[in-house]
Amino acid sequence: MTDADPVFAIGAADGRYRSKVRDLAPIVSEFGLMRYRVEVECAWVLFLSRCPDIKEFQPLSAEDEAFVQAIADEFDGEDAARIKALEATTNHDVKAVEYFLKEAFAERQTLQAVNEWIHFGCTSEDINNTAYGLMIKNARDAILPTMQTLITTLEQLATDNADLPMLSRTHGQTASPTTLGKEIKNVAARLERQYEQLRKTTILGKFNGAVGNFNAHLVAYPDLNWPNLSRQFIEGLGLTNNPWTTQIEPHDYIAELCHAQMRFNQVLLDFDRDIWSYISIEYFKQRKVEGETGSSTMPHKINPIDFENSEGNIGIANALLDHMASKLVVSRWQRDLSDSTVLRNLGTAFAHCSIAYQATIKGLSRLDVNPDAIAADLDNSWEVLAEAVQTVMRKFSMPEPYERLKAVTRGRRLSAQVYQEILQELQLPAEAMQELKELTPATYIGCAPELAKRSEH
Repeated sequence: MTDADPVFAIGAADGRYRSKVRDLAPIVSEFGLMRYRVEVECAWVLFLSRCPDIKEFQPLSAEDEAFVQAIADEFDGEDAARIKALEATTNHDVKAVEYFLKEAFAERQTLQAVNEWIHFGCTSEDINNTAYGLMIKNARDAILPTMQTLITTLEQLATDNADLPMLSRTHGQTASPTTLGKEIKNVAARLERQYEQLRKTTILGKFNGAVGNFNAHLVAYPDLNWPNLSRQFIEGLGLTNNPWTTQIEPHDYIAELCHAQMRFNQVLLDFDRDIWSYISIEYFKQRKVEGETGSSTMPHKINPIDFENSEGNIGIANALLDHMASKLVVSRWQRDLSDSTVLRNLGTAFAHCSIAYQATIKGLSRLDVNPDAIAADLDNSWEVLAEAVQTVMRKFSMPEPYERLKAVTRGRRLSAQVYQEILQELQLPAEAMQELKELTPATYIGCAPELAKRSEH
C-alpha cells in the first residue's frame, strides 16, 4: 500500500467513495483542469493560424495541425507530471502549461518558429475560465444521466403504485388520503423541473485579455475585430461568449448552475427523509442482502443507510455549492485571486452530488412496498372523512357543517362503525347520506391515481 491508495485520501470523495466517482475524476481533478488548459491553448494556436488577417502567422500544414491537436487529444499522466514539474519552478500553473507546450512544439522543427504564438494576447484567466467552462460542461454531462436515472426510477415507482391508497400526514397528523404513486410523482416532477433548469444553464466564457478590453490585441493588430474573433473562438469551444468582463469571467453562470444543482439536491433531501420515515412506519420493507450487517450489536436491524448516506452527501455538496454561488460572483476591482482555490473544489461538489444520487438509487432498488401496513394505517383513520362530510353538508346548505364535524371528530381516532354512527346523528338528507355512507378512507383519494400517471404538466 502506498500513499496514493484511497485509504490515505484526505477527502471521502477521493477515498472511501472513489469507486463511485471514478468516471468524474478525469474531468474534475487537477489532471482534468490541466488537460482542459492544454486543450484551450492548442485550440487558440490553431485558431490564430487560420486567421487570414494575421499575416505574420502563416497557416499551419495539415501535419502540423494534427500534431498540435494530438497534444491536447493525447494528454496523459506523464504530461500532467511534466506540467507539475515546470510549475515547481514557475510557481504559476498556467505559465507551466505554456512552457509545456513550447517544449512540445520544439520537438517539431516546423513549429519551433511559431511557439511564441502560444498564449498570444492571453491573460491566464482567458485560459482558466474557458478550461473551467469545459470542465463544468463535461462534468454536468457526466452527472445528468445519473440524475435522469433517479427521476426515471421514481416515475416507474409512481406508475406502479398510482392506485395504491395511502394515508396522508400534514403536520404529522392524519390527513386526507392520497396514493403512494401520487406522492412519488410529486417528487419526480419537482426533480425533473430542476434537472431541466440545470441542463439548460448557459455556460459562458471570455477571451478578451488582461482586463476584458483587448488592450494588447489592438496594439498588435489595431484593424482586427477582436471582439468578433473572440466570440468565434469561444463558440468553437462549445461555450457561450460573454463580451462584458473584467480580467475574469464573473462566474454568474456558475452561481446559476450551483443554485439549480442545490435545488435538485434539496428536493432529493426532502424525499430521502420522507422515505426514511415511511420505512420506519413499515410502509416499505427493505430487502435483506446476504452478508450485510445492520448493527454491530442488534442482529435484527436493516437500517436505511443508503437514504441516510444520500442525505449526508447532499449536505456536504450543498454547503460547497452555496459557498461557491455566493463567493464566486464577488471579486475586488478587476480581479483578485480568492476565486482560484474555491474553483478547485468544484469537482468535490460534483462528486458528493453523484455519490448522493447513486445512494438514493441503490436504496430504492432494495425497497418493497408493504401494502398491508399502508392499508391498516388507512383503516385505522376514518376521521379523515370528516372533510368530505362537512363539504357535502355545505353543498346541501346544512348549518355549521364544519363546526359540527369538529365537535365530534377533533382529536379522535374513528372506526368504520363510529363513522356510520356520526352520519346517522347528523341527520343528513337521503341524497347526502347516499354519497357518504359508502365512502371509505381507501376510496377517498380524489384524482390522485390520474395525477400519478400523468406525463404532461
